[in-house]
Amino acid sequence: MSRFALSLIALAIVGGCSGRDAASPTSPDGSASARAVRPAIGASLLESFPRRGELHVTKVCSSYTRLAGGFCTITGSNIKEIEVGSKVIYETASGATVLDTDVTLDPPGPGNNVAFGHRRLDLVTAVGLCTFSGGTGKFTWFNASAGVSHLSGRTWAWTGAYSFSPHE
Repeated sequence: MSRFALSLIALAIVGGCSGRDAASPTSPDGSASARAVRPAIGASLLESFPRRGELHVTKVCSSYTRLAGGFCTITGSNIKEIEVGSKVIYETASGATVLDTDVTLDPPGPGNNVAFGHRRLDLVTAVGLCTFSGGTGKFTWFNASAGVSHLSGRTWAWTGAYSFSPHE
């Protein structure tokens, strides 16, 4: 075995026995895989935003045309990843009584941060469900399921649960 390989093994052993891991907090679920990811991502980043919780979003659909590519704009959100000004873009046109389409959630500003989801809304009762499962950038592990309800005029709400976990 080369001296380089032996040096790497020695560093791994010394680093593994340093006691630093024992003093650092673990992930909310305490899983070994989450603890292994912590050094690569950085503890402060993982602790800087909640991994799961209640989702409360309001959006206004004054620009929504019921055609493919139409969108609504987020006007309020209780999680920082879904920024005010984000667009919810509808992939297909609405039917006469049902909107059943894939959606993308696209926050304002530069970057590759898009969430992918699906929305089904009964246009007669104004009740529906919006779900998200993954995306890009800050939405890579994003999952959400929220009931859709009409507030007033062209304003709607999402109320449900979200997580940013690869284990959901």
